[in-house]
Amino acid sequence: MNLTYIIGVVGAIAVTILGIIINVTLGASPPVTVNVGNLMNFFDIASIFIVIGCTFFVVAASFPASTLKNIPKHFKVMLNTKKFDPLYYIDQLVELAQTARKNGLLSLEEKANEQNDPFFKQAIMLIVDANDPDKVRAILENDIECTSARHEDAAAMYDRASSIAPAFGMVGTLVGLINMLKSMDLESGAETMGVAMGTALITTMYGCILAHIFFSPIANNLRIRDGEEVLCKQIIVEGIMSIQSGENPKFLREKLLTYMDQKEREDGGEGGKGKKKGKGDDKGGEE
Repeated sequence: MNLTYIIGVVGAIAVTILGIIINVTLGASPPVTVNVGNLMNFFDIASIFIVIGCTFFVVAASFPASTLKNIPKHFKVMLNTKKFDPLYYIDQLVELAQTARKNGLLSLEEKANEQNDPFFKQAIMLIVDANDPDKVRAILENDIECTSARHEDAAAMYDRASSIAPAFGMVGTLVGLINMLKSMDLESGAETMGVAMGTALITTMYGCILAHIFFSPIANNLRIRDGEEVLCKQIIVEGIMSIQSGENPKFLREKLLTYMDQKEREDGGEGGKGKKKGKGDDKGGEE
């Protein structure tokens, strides 16, 4: 579970609410008072329609339905921090290298069928079928590039939303100001002026909250998950090519560990520590 995302979002919302309801008056008794009623000053139906409604519909107009329907999957990927474990793949590749040295590449077909990760399975089958090494590498690297491009399209949707929300916050501000100016000529102008001015300011606040508390962190987290998946796939490519060329399993482990930082290398150097609980149940990382 991606606890930092949850803590960050919940913390930002909580601090915002506290800033709204807490009043500090130096020299008063007590100096700190809490007025929950202040929250209603920041609830405005017109602002919700303008900012949230318009942001949703503009994003829907900007991206195909195939991207929009994957939003629940995006959240699942973003919140799962244990899906891509390089040490797991390194251990699996070393095991495959040992099997290949003893029984030949054809013996890896059974191991390939045991894999739940479609990319890993494809990589193994490519060398089992005795394809040219250059062609194998080209196919796998093209797969990585295309998958990463799809992931970037998903992150771009939230980037787009984070830019649209403040823009419609400004639109709401203009709507509120226009209504306020028009009401100044009316007899009831004093009564409606405050409501119009409130809409003008609250929409800007809503737009900033949506952009910086919700949409931007989602885009950043999706790119982080993509980086983790690309790293694991690069390890698979290098490992598979080394197995095809018949490299020593011990040398292969040391070679693949260079993709990781020093602390992770020390944890994975003994072998077996990368096999985390539940990893075998993952069905690949593509969204």
